[in-house]
Amino acid sequence: MKTKIIKSEQEYNEACERFYLLMNSSEHAIEPNSPKGEEIELLSLLIEKYEQKNYQMKAPSPIEAIQFRMEQMNLKQADVAPIFGGKTRVSEVLNGRRALTLKTITLLNRYLGIPLESLIIGNKEIKLEPKKKEKLLMSLQSKNVK
Repeated sequence: MKTKIIKSEQEYNEACERFYLLMNSSEHAIEPNSPKGEEIELLSLLIEKYEQKNYQMKAPSPIEAIQFRMEQMNLKQADVAPIFGGKTRVSEVLNGRRALTLKTITLLNRYLGIPLESLIIGNKEIKLEPKKKEKLLMSLQSKNVK
């Protein structure tokens, strides 16, 4: 197959099919510097570039991230009430009537394992300059408070 920049959905599908065939064509490990290995590497880069351009995933809002994690852990609002400071506050936050506080963000990260970036980015109530936001994230991560 002649490899080239992927510009259409058809070319993308052909590249994915070729990649799949190459990956499954041998029972033995494919050497990275072999012709097959180099074609696989090139195809993976071309496919990744096309997907980044054409299949961008929108990051979830902080509320969506919280709800998703609660669903994963099979938690109800009452279960996470201590993190938010009460049942009423959980409801207010999840319905968009109250912004997340820094304390709540930290607790959600610590106890539910929600990434800080998911809780901060997209929250329209928190307006920090990019440098200050990065400093905050670095500070919280470096402390790694338990």
